[in-house]
Amino acid sequence: MSTVEIHPLDLNFLGSPEAIAAFLILGPDSPVLVETGPGSTLPALKRELQRFGVSPADVRDVLVTHIHLDHAGAAGWWARQGARLHVHHLGAPHLIDPSKLLASAGRIYGDLMNTLWGEFLSVPVERVHSLNDGDVVAAGGLRFVAHDTPGHARHHLVYQLDDVAFVGDLAGIRLSGRRYLRMPTPPPEFDLGAWLTSLGRMRALNLRRLYLTHFGRVDDVAAHWAKVEGLLRVVTEEVGEALARGLGRDAIITQVAMLEETRQQAEGVDDATRAQYANTGPLEMSVDGLLRYWSKQASLSK
Repeated sequence: MSTVEIHPLDLNFLGSPEAIAAFLILGPDSPVLVETGPGSTLPALKRELQRFGVSPADVRDVLVTHIHLDHAGAAGWWARQGARLHVHHLGAPHLIDPSKLLASAGRIYGDLMNTLWGEFLSVPVERVHSLNDGDVVAAGGLRFVAHDTPGHARHHLVYQLDDVAFVGDLAGIRLSGRRYLRMPTPPPEFDLGAWLTSLGRMRALNLRRLYLTHFGRVDDVAAHWAKVEGLLRVVTEEVGEALARGLGRDAIITQVAMLEETRQQAEGVDDATRAQYANTGPLEMSVDGLLRYWSKQASLSK
């Protein structure tokens, strides 16, 4: 890894720093990009690449951890620059034909779709490399191992490069240099059991460093994994207990917001940092994912 440079690129989503990252990897051959960000952040991404003397035409391989719009929204644009897109086999069909993905997102974001995410272009099938667990991606003279890591989404991958990994949303939201952690649990595929299993697999790798799409580098890996697991259990149980008390969605959102406020105060999170965390994903969406999870659990128990 001594000849490899890894640079987090701030995509300045909606003018907010450290909301979404892409990662430029400079190895022995061509540059490699991990995550594309949404189409709305392409100008920022191109500016970031220019800082390192990289043009879009130089990037031959793009790895996306999963197909949510904040991670892979610009995949089609990169394919049209000649890049090969590496993606989970369950996500690949939705890059080739994004109609269902965009329809689902449109129901959530409505008139804000273009403002938030910009243009989402389909990826030509010949530009898609569909990945399964343990597959190796040879890119830029480097070797990335793809790990199937469901929990946040069924189509989620972690990419391991020697003793570091690009972890998408598996390791939660933790802005660079901060201690505070937040868990993104959106619908429709949040699954506590699957996420815990994925965490166990990643902890067993004894990684030295993690790169989080939201946002940046984490060096205290063992402590971070432990905190992710603990918080994941806590937030899931909070919503489950609220449901058991008969609370409705709005009341649960209010309760979860108050509990997050308490955790932020305990960790000394200032107002500016709170706003940054809020810009990484609506709290309401994470609650909706937890509500859907508990609804599924109730159906399975019948």
